Amino acid sequence: MLEFFKEGLLQFLSYSGFGNCTWGHIIMICIGLVFIALGIIKEYEPLLLVPIGFGIIIGNIPFTDGLQVGVYENGAVLNYLYFGVVKGFYPPLIFLGIGAMTDFSALISNPKLILIGAAAQFGIFAAYITALLLGFSPMEAGAIGIIGGADGPTAIFISSKLAPSMMGAIAVSAYSYMALVPVIQPPIMRALTTPQERLIRMRPPRAVSHREKVLFPMMCILLTAFLVPTGLPLLGMLFFGNLLKESGVTKRLANTASGPLVDIVTILIGLTVGCSTQATNFLRPASVLIFILGAFSFVIATASGVLFVKFFNLFLKGDNKINPLIGNAGVSAVPDAARVSLVEGQKYDRTNFLLMHAMGPNVAGVIGSAVAAGILLSFLY
Repeated sequence: MLEFFKEGLLQFLSYSGFGNCTWGHIIMICIGLVFIALGIIKEYEPLLLVPIGFGIIIGNIPFTDGLQVGVYENGAVLNYLYFGVVKGFYPPLIFLGIGAMTDFSALISNPKLILIGAAAQFGIFAAYITALLLGFSPMEAGAIGIIGGADGPTAIFISSKLAPSMMGAIAVSAYSYMALVPVIQPPIMRALTTPQERLIRMRPPRAVSHREKVLFPMMCILLTAFLVPTGLPLLGMLFFGNLLKESGVTKRLANTASGPLVDIVTILIGLTVGCSTQATNFLRPASVLIFILGAFSFVIATASGVLFVKFFNLFLKGDNKINPLIGNAGVSAVPDAARVSLVEGQKYDRTNFLLMHAMGPNVAGVIGSAVAAGILLSFLY
């Protein structure tokens, strides 16, 4: 009888997390706790970091293979939820919500700001070239480079097509840098601008008519989708969501897209991406290198936006000049990057409100990252 209980206890322990735990699992659980702490204590993108952090904890609870509980095990509930990440249909739904929440007025009133959003995408291609030089395959390098757009859904969409095995590291890296926008960008902005440039006051944006707001998404989808059809899932949903918002006759649909729908998908995408960081798949030298390349890409993207504004100002006169502090907003982290522009600008002039101006390149960055994704897919996929 004693031997029977002993064997039963040993079998129970072999199935428990204690019996299967490794140092890798402990490290990843600690990382998950750090993500949650940053989201709750520092309030760095809590809607992203809290689900991802908790997902990291769930994904690194040790278990015996074959129990159908892990995100990578066929038939597991988490595996079914992860299907939306693997097949790339969560990101377009996120873009639908972004479109329904976004006001493109700042960009419509000052179209030249779209060039800043385009310039910031240089970080994507700089990281792509660097990743190639470090030995990554062209498809892996393309997936890594997209981190520089500071757009988590786009990074997931691209990596699901080009480098599924690296999706966890790429997605967590992209969302991490999105959350750390207020920490990473200000030193770069201050280093690349002079005190005089930070005091530039921009001309107030003109009023945009309802007709312009309605025509904008239809014109943009025709232009961008014909240019890069491979970006259609993201661009189509982005501009469709915006049309729902601006048409004035589909308020219920716009409210659903920008509220309950995007919240549900955010929960699912954050949790399942976190779960995908199982220590056995995640703790590899390649993952560390992806985080380093992601940081490099993000820094280059921020610097490119700021430097482009400085260059552009050489050709602008008087109140047409652009404050280079809004150059950082060319990345796709909406609206956090625009808020950074505002906060930095008010450190030097409390009456200089740059938020509306910064929203122009910020929403242009959303479009730019989706177009860049389409370009990468068109010649890599």
